[in-house]
Amino acid sequence: MQQLVHRGPSCGPLREILTFPGEERYELERQPFNLAVDQRPKMIALPRNEREVIAAVRAATDLELTIAPQCSGHAASLLPSLEQTMLLRTDRMNGYGIDLGARRARVAAGVRWGDLVPRASRAGLAALHGTAPDVGVVGYTLTGGLSWYARRHGLAVNNVVAAELVTADGQLRRVDHEHEPELFWALRGGGANFGVVTALEFELVPAPEVFAGALFFPIERADQILHAWRAWVATVPVEVTSVGRILRFPPLPQIPEPMRGNAFALVEFVCLGSESDGAELVEPLRRLAPVIDTCRACRPADIRDLHMDPPEPLPYEGGAHRLLDHLPANAIEEVVGLLGAGSQSPLVTFEIRHLGGALARQEPGQGALGTLRGLFATFGGGLTPDAAAMASVREHLERLSAALAPYDSGYAFPNFALQPVDAQRLFPDSVLDRLRQIRAEVDPDGVFIAKHGLSASAHQPIAHARRAHA
Repeated sequence: MQQLVHRGPSCGPLREILTFPGEERYELERQPFNLAVDQRPKMIALPRNEREVIAAVRAATDLELTIAPQCSGHAASLLPSLEQTMLLRTDRMNGYGIDLGARRARVAAGVRWGDLVPRASRAGLAALHGTAPDVGVVGYTLTGGLSWYARRHGLAVNNVVAAELVTADGQLRRVDHEHEPELFWALRGGGANFGVVTALEFELVPAPEVFAGALFFPIERADQILHAWRAWVATVPVEVTSVGRILRFPPLPQIPEPMRGNAFALVEFVCLGSESDGAELVEPLRRLAPVIDTCRACRPADIRDLHMDPPEPLPYEGGAHRLLDHLPANAIEEVVGLLGAGSQSPLVTFEIRHLGGALARQEPGQGALGTLRGLFATFGGGLTPDAAAMASVREHLERLSAALAPYDSGYAFPNFALQPVDAQRLFPDSVLDRLRQIRAEVDPDGVFIAKHGLSASAHQPIAHARRAHA
C-alpha cells in the first residue's frame, strides 16, 4: 500500500478518504450499479466535499494515476481498465438546494434524481430528470439528459447555467457563459473528460401538474399496438413525450401481479398540461382496450417510477441503441418479429422513444451537445447473471441493432450508448475538433477517464468497453 500523506486545504489526512485492494471498504465501493462490471481500480477515493476532491486529484497526479469520476455507475461498462486508475466516487457529496424565486437548483456531485425531484415537485417545479430515480444528476445531465419533458424543453444539459469542477491541475473552477465559456461549452456534452464536476446549477421548469401513465397490452398484440403508437406520435404536440415498448417482467417475487413473469407491449407517456388535455390526447390509444391503464393527473414527483427501472443494482447488458431518422412500418414488424410473442427473446426491455420538437431545435448558447439528430431513439437490455445469459443477450441485441441499421441517422446519444461508439457518431466533426482542443488545453496529460472518452486521435474510438461476467 502506498503511503499517502498529501493533504488538501482543511481536509485532514487524505488517507481517510482512500481505500485500497484488500480492504473491506474497497470491495464495497468498487461495485457499480451494473453488477456485470467488475471494477478493480488501483485505489478508490471517497471525497465528501470539493476540498477533498482537490486533494484526491493532486494525489492521483503525483502518483501518475488516471482518474475516473463516478456516482452511480449505471454506465460503468464503458470505462476501460482501471488498473492504474483512481476511481473517484462522488456518492458522499449529496447536498442540494432550490432557489424558488429564480427557479434554479444547485446539486453536489453525488445527488441523484430521487433526492431532488420530490422537493421541486412540491413547489410546482420539475427538473428535466431521467426515468431512473437513482441515476446521478451530474453524469446524466452533462452527457445530454433525455427527460419526460424533452420534446417541450429539450435536453437537460441545455438548462445548465453553471458548473464547478476540479481540473487536472488541482484547481477548483467555476464556469458559466461569462467565466471560461469555452470550458463551459465543452462540459455540456463532453462531461467528465475535463475534470471532476463537484456542483451543477440548472434551471427548473414550471409543472404544477402533468397527465401521465402507461397503457399495457398483451405481447401478442405488439404489432398492432406499436403500429398504432407510431401513427399516434405524428399527431401529438410537443407537450407529449412518449415511449413505445416491449417489456418482459422476470418471475421475481418483488414484482407485483399481474406483471410478474408476464410480457407486454405498452405505451408510456407524459403530457405537460391539464387532465382534460391529456385524456383527450391519449383517447385514441385507450380505445384499443389496454389490460392495464395507469394514466392520471399527477405531480412531477409521481412519475418517478413510470418507466419501471430496477431500483436495486443487478447485472445487465444494454445495447441496440440507434437514433433513427425515420421509423417505417416494416421497422416495427422487424422489431416485433425479433421480440414479440413466441420469439423466446432473453431481452427484458426494448423501447423506442419519440424525439423531435425542442430536441431538434438549435438555440443560441447551447453546449457541445445541444440537439439530437433523429426522430426516434432505441435502446434494449437484458439481465446477465452468468456467461450464458450474457452471450444470449448480446446476440439478440446485435440482431436488433442490425435490423434497425437501415433507418439510422448516423448519430448516437451518449446517455443511451452503452457499447463502444466512434466519436463521429456522438458529435459532428467541427464539434469534436473543438472538444479535443479544449481537452488538450485543460487536461494535456489525459488524467481523466470518462464513459465516453475523448481520444487524442480522430481514428480512435471515443469509448472502450470493458465488461466482466457476474
